[in-house]
Amino acid sequence: MTNETRGRRDAVGIEIVEKRLDNGLSVYLAPRPGFQQTFAMFATKYGSIDNEFIRDGKRTRVPDGIAHFLEHKMFEDEEQEVFSRFAEHGASVNAFTTFDETAYYFSGTSDLQENINTLLNFVQKIYLTDENVDKEKGIIAQEIRMGDDNPDRKVFMDLLSAMYESHPVRIDIAGSVESIYKIDRETLLECYHTFYHPSNMILVIAGGFDAREVMGWIEENQAAKSFGPPPTIERVYPEEPTTPKATHLESKLPVASPRCLIGWKEKALPEENVDLMRQELLTGIVLDALFGKTSEFYSELLKEGLIDKGFSWEYELTSQYGYTVVGGNAPKPGELAKRVETYVAKMKDNGIDEDAFERARKKALGRFIMSLDQVSYVARSYTSYRLRGVDFLQTVEVLDSLTLNEANKRLGEHLSKEQMVVSTVVPKSAS
Repeated sequence: MTNETRGRRDAVGIEIVEKRLDNGLSVYLAPRPGFQQTFAMFATKYGSIDNEFIRDGKRTRVPDGIAHFLEHKMFEDEEQEVFSRFAEHGASVNAFTTFDETAYYFSGTSDLQENINTLLNFVQKIYLTDENVDKEKGIIAQEIRMGDDNPDRKVFMDLLSAMYESHPVRIDIAGSVESIYKIDRETLLECYHTFYHPSNMILVIAGGFDAREVMGWIEENQAAKSFGPPPTIERVYPEEPTTPKATHLESKLPVASPRCLIGWKEKALPEENVDLMRQELLTGIVLDALFGKTSEFYSELLKEGLIDKGFSWEYELTSQYGYTVVGGNAPKPGELAKRVETYVAKMKDNGIDEDAFERARKKALGRFIMSLDQVSYVARSYTSYRLRGVDFLQTVEVLDSLTLNEANKRLGEHLSKEQMVVSTVVPKSAS
């Protein structure tokens, strides 16, 4: 049933055994001799931004939040409760939906074959009724309302709303209360049969097991099932301006302390290959050198009481969207935003200090190597990168090749004033 099998070992000793099955499912196994725990992820390249698509020539626009809704419904089973089934075999199970991915995973130390079969079986079978779909709407609506009152989620989604004019990354992953009440059983089934075909999914397992034995179990499981031919999927995204929609957005909530996020909308969107990883890692080093906890700027802001220790940075990049976010709790959000803008302009003129660059690069390298001892990190990271067409094992090679000149060029290109957006959440009493 196999098309290709190959093993590979990188500079840090991680071996990945790959196989693409006849039904299109790509399997990646990372055996870690001596490890007791195993972590498995079964993921589909389908997230909240995929709300419009053309399948086999038919164009469909679905309600916002349907990928997340579908994730909820996958745990519904008419025969046995999925969580209990994993618990009986000493494993815990969960799932998540992002803008571009939906993943189901378990972690355990025993009964690996039973748990792999359960993971594959419950995701590759859907049980929907009009009644259980309607019941889920109330549950998710409550989740959305709770999120609307969460200041950290609010300030982040406001930031994306200010950055993006049309792209669905500006929409909450869970959708809105209005949009989820438009979801019905038939639309859920259409999305399931489009995006949950094995050809659009990957299975990644890391932990203490024999790769040949585990691959045999997976092949046996998949050979016992039949799937139709893989659908032709074209994802439809609206045309998005390169510049932000707005420069500032403020919301008021009943919070004790204001929140402030400063972001930059990405203009350079690479293809899904090693270029994406290179830009992501390079930008991360730039941001850590500028805003990391070992930077002088971070110490100054902390000493002056403009931030607390929750201040952080984040960079997200896909072939469809990208953004940088820095910030957190901010007693004086306007002053913080101004300080960050002035500081970035100064750093663009002066350039990143070579010691700061090397410190950030080695820190990223060390963090990556240390994280390889966590099978959950290996499986999660390998999955996310692979769904974006990138080989996670190239991380060391890419980090080793980055230069200070590239970092300063990236700083100048990405953190430009015209791409900058500020989002704040302030206490209602401040109005």
